[in-house]
Amino acid sequence: MVHLTAEEKSSVTSLWGKMNVDEAGGEALGRLLVVYPWTQRFFDNFGNLSSSSAIMGNPKVKAHGKKVLTSFGDAIKNMDNLKGAFAKLSELHCDKLHVDPENFRLLGNVLVIILVTHFGKDFTPEVQVAWQKLVSGVATALAHKYH
Repeated sequence: MVHLTAEEKSSVTSLWGKMNVDEAGGEALGRLLVVYPWTQRFFDNFGNLSSSSAIMGNPKVKAHGKKVLTSFGDAIKNMDNLKGAFAKLSELHCDKLHVDPENFRLLGNVLVIILVTHFGKDFTPEVQVAWQKLVSGVATALAHKYH
């Protein structure tokens, strides 16, 4: 798994405390669906996903994005046990939803983009290192059931 130093954990926790999960969650999932349109196939019951503006304004995308980012909060609380924290979600996404595990990595990278747009200068290269480690660890934990 991933190893974050005490300083990196502190930096992640500090930034997470400033995060507007409602806003950032919808934005992250929306960007994932726009930038990687093949991921839309998992959300065919979300209604209109025909354009960038339709996706970004879609209430179901926003609601599910909030749910996803709220779950990501479990990573913040369990940085030393990501595999355990995401075991049930890994099983759900593998066995029932059949989500391509590569999508977890893509979403993590989109989340990093959201963080830099929201936090600008506070999202220093050192902070990015910590977040890249964390999103990579979460993606690996979510993909665990696939292996």
